[in-house]
Amino acid sequence: MAEPDPEPMSSGAGQRLGAPETLGISTLDPGHRPPVMPPGRHVTLRVRMLDDTEELFDISQKASGKMLLDLVCSHMNLIEGDYFGLEFQNHQKMVVWLDHIKPIIKQLRRPKHTILRFSVKFFPPDHAQLLEELTRYLFSLQIKRDLSCGRLTCNDSSAALMVSHVIQSEIGDFEESHCRSHLLNNNYIPDQMPLIDKIMESHSAHIGQTPAESDYQLLEVARKLELYGVRLHPAKDREGTKLSLAVAHTGVLVFQGHTRINAFNWAKIRKLSFKRKRFLIKLRPDLNSSYQDTLEFLMASRDCCKVFWKICVEYHAFFRLFEEPKAKPRPVLFTRGSSFRFSGRTQKQVIDYVKESEFKKIPFERKHSRVQYNSRLSPLPSPRHPEVPTESGVSRDRLSSPPRRHWKESVLVSAEDPTASRTERSSPSHQTNGLEDRKGSPSRAEERRASPRQSRPEHPSTGVASESPRLAASSGHPYGMVNGQKSLDLGSHSPNGRQPSPLTSPLLNDACSVRTDDEDEVRRKRFPTDRAYFIAKELLTTERTYLKDLDVVTVSFQNAVGEDEAAPDSVKNAILATFAPLHKFHTGFLREVEQRLALWEGRSNAHIKGDYQRIGDVLVKNVQALKPLTVNLSKQSEVLLELEKSCKASRRLESLCRDFELQKVCYIPLNVFILRPLHRLLHYQQILERLCKHYPATHVDFRDCRAALADVSEVVEQLQESLIKTENFQKLLELKKDLLGVDNLVVPGREFIRLGCLSKLSGKGLQQRMFFLFNDIILYTTRGITPTNQFRVHGQLPLRGMTIRESEDEWGVPHAFTLVGQGQSVVVAASSLTEMEKWMEDIKVAIQMAKTSNGPSSDLLTSDLTDNKEPSPVRDSKAPTVGAANGQGPVPLSVICWYRVHSLSFSESCRSLENQLSGNLLRKFKNSNGWQKLWVVFTNFSLFFYKSHQDDYPLASLPLLGYSVTIPSDNENIHKDYVFKLHFKSHVYYFRSESEYAFERWMEVIRSATVPSSRARVLNSKD
Repeated sequence: MAEPDPEPMSSGAGQRLGAPETLGISTLDPGHRPPVMPPGRHVTLRVRMLDDTEELFDISQKASGKMLLDLVCSHMNLIEGDYFGLEFQNHQKMVVWLDHIKPIIKQLRRPKHTILRFSVKFFPPDHAQLLEELTRYLFSLQIKRDLSCGRLTCNDSSAALMVSHVIQSEIGDFEESHCRSHLLNNNYIPDQMPLIDKIMESHSAHIGQTPAESDYQLLEVARKLELYGVRLHPAKDREGTKLSLAVAHTGVLVFQGHTRINAFNWAKIRKLSFKRKRFLIKLRPDLNSSYQDTLEFLMASRDCCKVFWKICVEYHAFFRLFEEPKAKPRPVLFTRGSSFRFSGRTQKQVIDYVKESEFKKIPFERKHSRVQYNSRLSPLPSPRHPEVPTESGVSRDRLSSPPRRHWKESVLVSAEDPTASRTERSSPSHQTNGLEDRKGSPSRAEERRASPRQSRPEHPSTGVASESPRLAASSGHPYGMVNGQKSLDLGSHSPNGRQPSPLTSPLLNDACSVRTDDEDEVRRKRFPTDRAYFIAKELLTTERTYLKDLDVVTVSFQNAVGEDEAAPDSVKNAILATFAPLHKFHTGFLREVEQRLALWEGRSNAHIKGDYQRIGDVLVKNVQALKPLTVNLSKQSEVLLELEKSCKASRRLESLCRDFELQKVCYIPLNVFILRPLHRLLHYQQILERLCKHYPATHVDFRDCRAALADVSEVVEQLQESLIKTENFQKLLELKKDLLGVDNLVVPGREFIRLGCLSKLSGKGLQQRMFFLFNDIILYTTRGITPTNQFRVHGQLPLRGMTIRESEDEWGVPHAFTLVGQGQSVVVAASSLTEMEKWMEDIKVAIQMAKTSNGPSSDLLTSDLTDNKEPSPVRDSKAPTVGAANGQGPVPLSVICWYRVHSLSFSESCRSLENQLSGNLLRKFKNSNGWQKLWVVFTNFSLFFYKSHQDDYPLASLPLLGYSVTIPSDNENIHKDYVFKLHFKSHVYYFRSESEYAFERWMEVIRSATVPSSRARVLNSKD
């Protein structure tokens, strides 16, 4: 039989429902309304929620199960409701899921006496795929329930760590007596007493962690467990051995006890069926496998087989299909087999819907959370800032009773979801999702974020409506309207200095304060207006970013390598010897530039002692000090080569580097960080050229700037040839990670020229393929239906002896051209005339290069990966989910080109890395009212968004490939100076800079990423 209904949780946390609520942020779809009920007699159904509360729902007996689920999700303002389901105990005492298609009256024999449980039905492989904070909160409640009833078993260390995250969310930061008392009174796992000390030890490491962060970390631990999301269905094999069957996103699993002994991937399964008590798995033929074609398992009854078969069908459809399967027409005379099918959105449809739709933000209640405020606690330490002092400018009387912390956090949304209109909405009833009916709307004061150097007084806002008068008295945190959304600022001006959650939205709604127009005008008048000042300020802002990038290599990566004994000393020594002197030099240089800019802005009395409105003297002194470090700058290629050799020799080091690139701090590929010192020299040269162009020859700063420019140009000239070769080597290493089926991509003499999407003409029509052009060969690939970002190679076209011709008229396909090689010809079509011209020009140049040079061998493909029979995936017109804040690592440019049907040349790639820019911008969405102040970094064809320049990693990113940059038109009603507009299909962003110079520079660097170059740079040109 299927497993029995688990007992209710024994945790006493449910007894505290009358305590002050801890609020999070949910989203409300503007069209998210309760479903329309069919006519007929109504019945009241009881649903037990994940927090063990029970709700009553009045619904028509003729309504389907899907209508009831939609009603429950609407009640909770839950957008990602497709991950959940309603389960109940049927008349055979088996726990089954409520069928979405069948009427409720046909499923529940005694509906008034049946309790349905709202539970997680589909467990995704990665919790980062859950885009809503409310969804992750509900998932954490499910994990808590599974731990309590013993369904989710694990070792003691994992159990203690998960419980520590749960109590961090419920009672807040660690305090020994309070934590021990709470654990003695509440039971989270079946045998908790021996683990109390271990739980407390783990809890003490979570200081500063918000409830949303605790949910995220809990799911991070749980998803790695073997029994995560698994429901065991008892069965026996042909020999009578007792086993259990389960289903997951990957396929069907076989357990013996609580140990997984086998797994059958969906790709290996040809058919699932059952006959009486026998459950049958038919596998695809595999010569390398010892399994039979059909596996047979004996279950307790036919109904047990059918229950398990149904959940297998639903799991397969939800995780593997692109859209909901259509119903098959039923035969008139004879029926054979079950007509059951999956009904609802697939996971892909859910993710696309959440990212594309516009939602309103409303609070939701964390019923079990009772986070206490403790003035002694410090915020969560960062790797290089172990202590962040509490702001002293906040009055203690504002921390009035009750001394409880009310968190109000933003939700994790893709940076591609720009137009989310976050306006206020009062809950229809205090019964819905536990929210009170908010009638009062007193105005609130909006706090400005404190400066790193000094505290600033509060400035009253223009009157922002509040939803909850009770929260105003209890929380003691004034909050303002950010982008049309009320948000509690948990930044540096919070009473205990607690930093905002890194899981907050890429929209940064509660990480940024809103400046009024009057404040902007005062600020502009206070700062100097000389163009040289803004050029010097660009030097300051980019130097801050550059030093952070050096920290990634010298601190974060060095620590990761140093902690691993398997890492060779040659790598450690090469990184230390090359980057440590550079880091030390640039730390001092940044300090001098900051001091000079402070004097220039008049923020110090020291300016009365001498001439301070200049930067050339600082530059010429430091450039001369940098020249002895030219040896270090020339060793970047050696570091790359040593790291690549070591990774080839050690799988442990290769895995370590791959894991490091998944960390939030590594927002671009690791190899790009290693090249940063070379790119920084080009930045200095560009800045000095602009200063010399701006100053008249008689200016006091002109001579120093010209001398510094001469020194920098001399160093750049020495390293130019090395830079081009190193950039090509780095690009080949990056492409090597993106390609499956390539043996020897990185060989001497091979040069990368262009990558991008073309449609290949075949017997099945036009199919999207990703092409990679090198100086000796063309590879064409596809991105299969896999969770990885890699491309599988389908074929290769050697360039030696190849010809190319336009063939639009020949095939009747727009922008088509034919590649004719030795014994093979391929017809491809570009997405536009411009793309076709770029490809044809670059291919012609590459063919000419192949004729005149003895290039590397063209035999790139391995023998076992040349099968090109894999079906082409469905073409997606949207950009992929991108966000380094999720800790998923940088998304490869090839993947972005694939989704946006774009191409990218080597010269464009180099230009994007060499045109880095940083600084503060105000951002506004199309349907929002306010402007958000962000620290923005442009590099590698992307904008990375930070709360401030002191942050260690970005909270969101926006790839710019495919975007257009323009100036807003009059009918867009912006009416501000220095505003530029970024738009891609329906995604629209407005950015506002602080000066004309900054506006010109942002337009210039963004156009370098959005406007293609006229011709690819040929690496082996000697001039």
